[in-house]
Amino acid sequence: MANPAEFVDDDGVWFEILGERRPAPALFLDRDGVVVVETHYLHEVAKTKLIPGAAETIAQANQRGLHVVLVTNQSGVGRGYYGWPEFEAVQNKIKADLAALGAHVDAVCACPYHPEAEAPYNREHPDRKPNPGMLLKAAEALDIQLTPSWIVGDLPTDMGAGRSAGLSGGVHVLSAFGDGFRTEALALGDKNFKVLSADSIDDARSLIPLLND
Repeated sequence: MANPAEFVDDDGVWFEILGERRPAPALFLDRDGVVVVETHYLHEVAKTKLIPGAAETIAQANQRGLHVVLVTNQSGVGRGYYGWPEFEAVQNKIKADLAALGAHVDAVCACPYHPEAEAPYNREHPDRKPNPGMLLKAAEALDIQLTPSWIVGDLPTDMGAGRSAGLSGGVHVLSAFGDGFRTEALALGDKNFKVLSADSIDDARSLIPLLND
């Protein structure tokens, strides 16, 4: 296992580039509740389980030449519940499970900041969703074309990050929190940023133009 510190940038944010830089749109994905089952501050490999349809969706994006980027708020690191080594172990499990099903991601971005976290993470940060910082960092590193890109998430903050980054749209899924956030998520749609709804990433796959046009 690599030294986790090598993936933490000068801002204290996990920023791991796995794909090649080339001009292409991206499918941005929240992690917990979208790609893997939500377990509330996931940090144990034994509890890391792909959501049905996640690998298939990512593989379809891979086959279409899209970048696939995980963008995840990880306040559990900032709160001291677990560290970057535990985060990396979970990520290695996710990457291995995806690879076994013919899928891969091109970047992983994780923000530990939260106003209720421990110092030095106890503040708002431009990388913490709904801010678009993680998406913009990935776009610069991989030459992502943001305008046609889409995001899939289970919280309004995911949709907010996508809208602020100038994406075409997002799909709000129910797999982690049910419909408690749906109204708020849908309200973030406008003429420039379309917000659609699905039960899970498996259902979202057929809704995203990048995967079907």
